[in-house]
Amino acid sequence: MALSSTVQEASFETEVCPDAHDTAAWSGRIPLIKLTDVWKIYRMGEINFAALSGIDLEIYRGEFVVVLGPSGSGKSTLMNLLGCLDLPSKGAIFLDSRDISSLEESELARIRGQMIGFIFQSFNLIPTMNTLENVLLPLEFQEEDPVRARERGEYLLEIVGLSDKKRNLPSQLSGGQRQRVAIARSLAVNPPVILADEPTGNLDSKTGDYILEFLAKLHEKEGKTIIIVTHDLDLVKHATRVVYIRDGKIEKIEHVNRKKHEGEMK
Repeated sequence: MALSSTVQEASFETEVCPDAHDTAAWSGRIPLIKLTDVWKIYRMGEINFAALSGIDLEIYRGEFVVVLGPSGSGKSTLMNLLGCLDLPSKGAIFLDSRDISSLEESELARIRGQMIGFIFQSFNLIPTMNTLENVLLPLEFQEEDPVRARERGEYLLEIVGLSDKKRNLPSQLSGGQRQRVAIARSLAVNPPVILADEPTGNLDSKTGDYILEFLAKLHEKEGKTIIIVTHDLDLVKHATRVVYIRDGKIEKIEHVNRKKHEGEMK
């Protein structure tokens, strides 16, 4: 089953958001994720190394943000902070208006599990669990009713075109199929944010295009906030904003004219 057809059939309860290209539309709205003067400093022997220096960034509901930077730029560190997987050395990070540094780890894990779905370059599937079991993991962490969780898992595998693979182990799937399982897992609790780390990095170009089309449809049709961290300039055409990062600092932030990109591609 093609991703392009299945994604159009997906239906979730979502908030209607302003046009992400319209700066005025966001005026007065509260950021979904906000970083204020964020630093991440690592101790390396007797030297302090700043992987991130003074990051200020706001991300709103309904945006498609691409964080773009070369290897060693600090984008992976920024991804961990945006996903609330790590805490800053200095500065503040707010997730849905809550300062994550003030939360206990158990509370942070619960909120993170409800708010953010993760897609990793290396898929991060549990090798001893079958496809359906991998998709159900976030629901188990949120202590969802087992019957409802299974219904949700089977539904998500259907929309990514893998209903016939639900009993397969990851080793029995292609790279593209494993990434589609990862996408289904990221949607398990219907989070408002999907955070993807190089989601096409281990895929051939055709399969990568399918994955990006799926994410674009989730953004356009379902109002999901999509954040992609990548070094691939080609992914910019899908974004509403691009955050350029180098040497641990934001160089610039650009709004993207997607209609212009689409016209150039025709």
